Amino acid sequence: MSPSAQPHARERAAATAAPRGAHAKTATAAAGPLSDADAAEVLAFLDARPLHTVNMSGLIRDNGVVSPLNRGSFHACRDEAGRLEGVALVGHAILVEARSERAAAAFARLAQRHDGGHIILGEARPVELFWSHYAGGGQEPRRLCRELLLEQRWPVEAREAVPGLRPATPDDVEELLPVHAGLVCEESGVNPLEADPEGFRDRYLRRVERGRVWVSGPRGRLLFKAEVYAETPQVTYLEGVYVAPERRGVGYGLRCLSQLTRNLLGRSGSVCLLVNELNAPARAFYHKAGYRQRAVYDTIFLERSRQ
Repeated sequence: MSPSAQPHARERAAATAAPRGAHAKTATAAAGPLSDADAAEVLAFLDARPLHTVNMSGLIRDNGVVSPLNRGSFHACRDEAGRLEGVALVGHAILVEARSERAAAAFARLAQRHDGGHIILGEARPVELFWSHYAGGGQEPRRLCRELLLEQRWPVEAREAVPGLRPATPDDVEELLPVHAGLVCEESGVNPLEADPEGFRDRYLRRVERGRVWVSGPRGRLLFKAEVYAETPQVTYLEGVYVAPERRGVGYGLRCLSQLTRNLLGRSGSVCLLVNELNAPARAFYHKAGYRQRAVYDTIFLERSRQ
């Protein structure tokens, strides 16, 4: 996100920050922790909106409901009959799927007590609702981005194959780490190789070992990479797409992305990704590859932990 975009984003956050007492009429509800015994119920709840809950569903499918690999804890909000009306992950990332305002308010109160949050991510309207309850009692926004959720389904245009497109191996990690860290820093303003070098390396190696990172180019000369952050039978969430500068604008990245998308659609109903609304070249690239806008998302990067 470019610095010039931040004032506009901050105005959006300020506009959604409701004064204290503004939600006094909202029925109160409490959020409680979930356990692995709740996994089937939670996944069924999240699967009602698979495109927007793929990250939470993917973590549960990969790691279970309770795991340090989730970098946070899953919580639920229930109605008077005990039915789920909201599920949230509160930790490094704050992800909320709330089907009522009182659930959003309950998750906001819970998140206010957690100092370790780094990012709030979700559809623009639900994030605005959550933020209106969270603002004033939680961490301050450090950087804000508006992003577009893009999705690709069949059919995918067949393009010339890229023979060298392959899953990365641990031998590729040292070359991939600075590239991915650069993409993270560009968007968040924090270089993970400086802020958490050991943790970042471990998490990235785990992703590679799971076959979630795809690359093209001879070792020592990375030409393309993309990563599967989360995967469910309904949706695969793609991030970290990179094309080497010398291969941009000549169709190479387009061929790689199209081929990878076709591979992923062989085991998932759709492939989605986020792109910053200000990044016109990236938006055009994904549009040419067949990705279409499905929703507008807001990303709020929070101030670092006060601990």
